[in-house]
Amino acid sequence: MTQDQQAPLYTRQGYPPGVPCWIDTSQPDPSAARRFYGGLFGWEFEDRMPPDAPSRYYIGRLDGHDVAAIASQLQGREDAVWNTYVAVASADEAVARARDAGGRVLMQPFDVQDAGRMAVLADPGGALFCVWQAAAHNGAELVNAPGTWNWSDLYTPDVERAKAFYAAVFGWEAREVDFGGGIVGTMFTLPSYGDALEALDPGVRERHADAGAPEGFTDAVAWLMHDERPARWSVTFAVDDTDATVSKAYHLGAEVIVPPYDAGPVRVAGLRDPQGAVFAVSRYAPE
Repeated sequence: MTQDQQAPLYTRQGYPPGVPCWIDTSQPDPSAARRFYGGLFGWEFEDRMPPDAPSRYYIGRLDGHDVAAIASQLQGREDAVWNTYVAVASADEAVARARDAGGRVLMQPFDVQDAGRMAVLADPGGALFCVWQAAAHNGAELVNAPGTWNWSDLYTPDVERAKAFYAAVFGWEAREVDFGGGIVGTMFTLPSYGDALEALDPGVRERHADAGAPEGFTDAVAWLMHDERPARWSVTFAVDDTDATVSKAYHLGAEVIVPPYDAGPVRVAGLRDPQGAVFAVSRYAPE
């Protein structure tokens, strides 16, 4: 994923270890979810599972690029949810670090055909996430374009515990950001990630500084927010018109849980898809 909403849209060929790299949604009825998200974002789909496989894995594609996936539910789960994957050099070593830091291993590392190796974990607060050791599949190939993944956020009642856990597992550092009005958030940053973005998109650091972005923003990989509800990871999709997207989602059967509102240059809304997976949509509109 990318935190740079001001840069020209670009494709990705891979992600450094410690950077969120892919998202998918586990659904009771993947075919129904495919109709919803295809109608909402214009995705086309390719089923990557053999015809006789007991589960499905539909890769959503936009303009010929892999952007996200719709999957059968994970073993032992009954709810629909969006999952965030973090790139790692070794899934096995990441699992060991997570266990040592107080996390739980929900699915031990396993190979996903020739695509890569993954594991499913939960942090000490219970927020589920995945780690991804890439082989043939490096992650999302297009980000920031309307209808593609823009950001992942961690909501948790125990911010300090989350800071310690993700620092131990991925080397993330936490930087507080004051949004004004008594609202304070925390950026998870990965030192040197901005260097990788700068190589991909020269001038990105300067554009962030010129736009008044918080110090260290170019190294940011996720947001951490305090929330007294159960800990969870959430995903946000870029759109070209938040209000129109919300209206379309509603008519496709989604529930509007947070109506569109403005937060600085961003207009954002929260939605729950017809099977219950929560996500956000956001339009960046600088003055």
